[in-house]
Amino acid sequence: MSALFALAVLAAPSSVAGTLVIDTPDGPFASAPMPEGQELCLEWAHSVTGGAVADCFENRAGQMVLTRSFLHDFAAGLGMHPERGTLVSAPGGGYWIEGLDTALPGNRLVLRSGGAAVGHRLTLPDGTGLALPRRTRLVLTLTPADG
Repeated sequence: MSALFALAVLAAPSSVAGTLVIDTPDGPFASAPMPEGQELCLEWAHSVTGGAVADCFENRAGQMVLTRSFLHDFAAGLGMHPERGTLVSAPGGGYWIEGLDTALPGNRLVLRSGGAAVGHRLTLPDGTGLALPRRTRLVLTLTPADG
């Protein structure tokens, strides 16, 4: 666990409604408090264009919910789907798709992290960042405080 991430865990608010656990095939990588109603974002660079991409999540009553996504442009595979969120221009370029409000089945997000150029990382509710392991299967799971 990185020193920066360890500090984020120690500085977490006392009213924690859940914990985000990050697992790799080699075992647990890290965990962090995920307070209810606060945003946590998974950020990376698009593997083709290199532009910024992000998916942001909240703990809503113990459920991990995708709330919004940031996209640098309408590159391949990116864009808004009808009846799924609202497109909003972002200051400085790109756009957000707001109001996605999609609960993740089993409170889990499974992903394959990219290499150095993609640079998957988490931005925690307190603004600190955590670089995720490269080129591996990751499972991010929200465990509610009562579960």
